Amino acid sequence: MFQLYAVPQFPKGVIFQQDGAPPHYGNIVREFLDTTFPQRWIARGAVMAWPPRSPDIKSLDFYLRDYVKQHVYSERINDINHLKQRITDVIPSVTPDVLTRVWEELDYPLDVCRATNGAHIELR
Repeated sequence: MFQLYAVPQFPKGVIFQQDGAPPHYGNIVREFLDTTFPQRWIARGAVMAWPPRSPDIKSLDFYLRDYVKQHVYSERINDINHLKQRITDVIPSVTPDVLTRVWEELDYPLDVCRATNGAHIELR
């Protein structure tokens, strides 16, 4: 989603800020960022350092993570195996409509970023 939808909408020369999530630190992700934003991405291990969880644009997964968490914990979790099963059961409920909502949550901050030509913004 990031590669096909978000990146093409970024203004030329944008500096991308990565969050500190471990899945976003894998070699394949860093290689993509190095290729797409050469010396223009900020994160742990990047040429440009930046504190993780900075209050800038929310990461793509906040809404989706909250959606899954809400459904997983809609019933009491008894143990780790029950938790794993609940997660497995909830994932199929992530429908195209849910993914559309993920994009809707991201669309406004991207519009603000484009309108301000990447200047500092504070979203609430």
